[in-house]
Amino acid sequence: MEVIERIETAIAMVEEARGVPLSASCVLHRGEILELLDSARAAFPADLANAQQILREQDVVIEDARTQADQIIAHAREEVESMISQTEIVAAAKKEARRILDEVAEEAASQQGEIDAYVDSRLATLEVILHKTMEVVNRGRDQLAGVDAKSALSELGDK
Repeated sequence: MEVIERIETAIAMVEEARGVPLSASCVLHRGEILELLDSARAAFPADLANAQQILREQDVVIEDARTQADQIIAHAREEVESMISQTEIVAAAKKEARRILDEVAEEAASQQGEIDAYVDSRLATLEVILHKTMEVVNRGRDQLAGVDAKSALSELGDK
């Protein structure tokens, strides 16, 4: 705004003017001050018209801002509802995942028990077979060495 700038220039000129000793008066160049004030007066109607136009447009700007704010709030509410819905879906999915994991863990424990029992029975059978095989091997070695079963028992009794 030109008027304000010119008035500020006039105030600065007064503040910087040489003071008259022993008084509150100052010495100013009358022509410069008058020229500055005349140009401020000439610019005043144009600045005033601009200010009035801004005031008239203020209502339109405020209404546009309110409309945009309402749209932003509506969009934010939609986003919140969507997020809440997604949160509920995620919670339900997590609950279902926990249920499935619990079922799998229970089934795994059950199958582990069955597997352990099967492996134990197979190992017991293998132990019996190995024991019988060892007896056959020992008898075969004894026969190769020329020792019969009765003499081997008598030797054990002597010791």
